[in-house]
Parts: sequence; structure tokens; C-alpha cells
Amino acid sequence: MGDTSEGPDVFDPRIYAEGIPHERFRALRDHAPVAWQEEAEVLGWPAGPGFWAVTRHADVITVLKDPVTYSSHLGATQIRDPDPADLPFIRRMMLNQDPAPGLPSRSGGGGPRGHGRLRRLVSRAFTPGRIERFAVTARERARDLLRTAFAGGGEVDLVRTVTDDYALLNLTDLLGVPPGDRALLHAWTERIIAYQDPDEPPVRDAEGRPVNPRSPGQLADMFSYARELAAHKRVHPADDVMSVLASSELADAELEMFFFLLTVAGNDTVRAAAPGGVLALAENQCEQRRLWRGETSLDTAVDELLRVHPPVLSFRRTATRDTELAGRSIGAGDKVVVFHASANHDERVFVDPHRLDLGRAPNPHVSFGDGPHVCLGAHFARLQLRVFHEEMRAACGGVALTGRPRRLVSNFVNGIKSLPVRPLGPSVPPG
Repeated sequence: MGDTSEGPDVFDPRIYAEGIPHERFRALRDHAPVAWQEEAEVLGWPAGPGFWAVTRHADVITVLKDPVTYSSHLGATQIRDPDPADLPFIRRMMLNQDPAPGLPSRSGGGGPRGHGRLRRLVSRAFTPGRIERFAVTARERARDLLRTAFAGGGEVDLVRTVTDDYALLNLTDLLGVPPGDRALLHAWTERIIAYQDPDEPPVRDAEGRPVNPRSPGQLADMFSYARELAAHKRVHPADDVMSVLASSELADAELEMFFFLLTVAGNDTVRAAAPGGVLALAENQCEQRRLWRGETSLDTAVDELLRVHPPVLSFRRTATRDTELAGRSIGAGDKVVVFHASANHDERVFVDPHRLDLGRAPNPHVSFGDGPHVCLGAHFARLQLRVFHEEMRAACGGVALTGRPRRLVSNFVNGIKSLPVRPLGPSVPPG
């Protein structure tokens, strides 16, 4: 894991198993804010052509807000290039489409009408009323999970006992997945998100090469399930997202991709952010006490915890034309990767960015992205996190680390696989 000629390596997923590489990001922000990165062979995954790493907040915003120049559609949104044969399939997902005009006609379904239509359709399912009704169930779940975990007063792995179940069960309630099928969603999420982690060995082809978990063959079982669930919801509709999508004008292929997107993104956002927030609080006892005493708003606290521990580390775009960013010439077809974790700690935007300040305002973090692809479920995620931290505060007097957390080996998701903590005495009502 050596340095490239453009500065320190921020590509190798093994780096992130030690935490966000703040010193590397700062070096890039200060000296090469748009830096060429090599894509070496790592963990059996083949080498790639390289990419531009964008690390300053202002430049990240520029890329995210300009889909005409920086396309999600041309090469999709993962750093590694997909198999060319899989690209048309991957482009069906809203995340890998472009909402603005200006792309060549050969780009297919990724134009403004496709992306805008899909986003409007799924927005109907995420109504404020449905999400607020769901909050009652989420609160009961958080309360039960936390009280059970902390009942003995000793060490617990918060990920295994609380946050994994909290995120997954919330999502399955919102989607309308029957309780008996919930383990399927967990398995699919692990396969897709943890594919770089040695604890989740990749599927390999006949030549021994790892197979992209987002390829059609690897998603066939998930898509088959999505069709079956949608058919069931058309006959037995309920107050859930899949009932809304199943009765909409979505084609089967579009519905399958939405189910994939909601299953993975809807689960892993909260699954990463909830333990990440607890870790930040456990490492900053002064700010934790402020939160427990009610000296700061939970809304601002949640946003600050999202800033210091963004669920997603990076997203990729592809330049549609020759352009310039931060004084660097970028060629048409070049990969351009924005690093949310770096932008959220940019000294040019955030005063003392490595200090946890639960009252920080304004707080223009990019943990949910920006521009036309800003996270559609951001309100839903914030709601779950606010409820979770309220119930955490009610369940105990604080938390302390009892061991080193284990992090996901990934340059995409800022995941935590294990978080050993113990409660600090009984809860004390804030005020």
C-alpha cells in the first residue's frame, strides 16, 4: 500500500479497516485536491485504469451538482469498472442514470425523463406521513433492542445485538417484507456491500476471478424475490413501500432495480451510521455528556455524527467531455471519484473539523450527497438515527468502549462490523 506519484493512496480498501485516513486526505486536500490515483490489483480484484480523486468540499459539490459533465450513467457509480457486458443492466438503476440533458443519444435510458420519472415514482412511497407512522415502530424496536442488550450492565457488541437488527428490521417493515424472509435481505446486503472484505469471500468464475456482486447472475435470486413480493402486494396491498411500487407504472425491470437499491442503500446507510455515531460519542465523552444532559439538539447532533462518520466513503462519476477541475485537466472518459469522508473534514469549510461538536451549525456535510442524486431516503435515515439516539439516552447513562472496533474492508461503505461497549450506569433524564 505505497504512495502514488500524485500523493498518498486512498483507493486500497484495506486502508479503511483502520478508520478514515484523515492524514492522507488532508495531504491531498492541501497539495493535490484533484489527484490521479492508481488502481492496483487488490484482494484478487484486477487492476483498473486509475481515476481522479476529488477531496475538497467545494470540488466534491461541483462534481455532484454537474451531471452534464460528470455522469453517473456512462460508467456507473462504483470505482471499479463493471464488466462491459453488465453495464446496460447496471444502468437500469436510478442511481446510475443522469437527470440532465446533454449526453449522447446512445446513452439510452439514463436521460432526464428516465431519472426524473423514476425519482418521482419512488418519492410517492416515501411520504412524510408513512415515515412518521413508521417512527412509532422504530422507537419500540430501538427501546427493546437496547434494553435487552444493556440489561446485564456488562460488555456487548452493539453491532451484533442492536444496530444490525435495528437497521434491517426497520427496512423490512418499510418495504413490507414478511418476517420469515428478513434473513434473505441481510444475506444479499452482505454479498453486495462487503464484497471487498476477506470475511465475505467473493464468488469466483471458472477461471478463479472474482465475480461482480452487482452482475445480473449474482442478483437473479434477489430479483426473482422482488417479482414474487410485488405480485403478492398487488393482491394483498398494505401500508408499505412495495405495495406502492407494485401498483405503480414501473416495469418489472425497474421494480427489481428499485428493490435492489432500497434493500442495499436503505439498510446500509443506517447500519453504518448508527454504530459509527455511537463510536464517535464513546470517543468524545465530553460531547456525549452534553447530549445526555440535553444541552444540544438531537437534530444537530445527528447531523454532526453523520459528518464525522459518513455511511458512504466515496462515489464515482465519469467525465463526459474534456474539462478542468481545481486546475487539473480531466479527459473525456476519465473516472472522477468524490470522497465524502474527506469533504466532510475540509478545513476550508468546517472550523476544527476533527473535533466532534454536536451543536455545529451550519453543517453542510455531504454524507447524503448533493445535487440531483442527493439521497432520496435522507429524511427516513435521519428519523431512524434520531429515534435511536433518543432511546440510547433513555436506556443508559452513556456508553464506553471496551475494545477496539472492527471495521469493514471497503473503500465504499464506512461500515463497522463489531463495536464492543458497556453502558455507563442508569439513564438520567435530560434537562
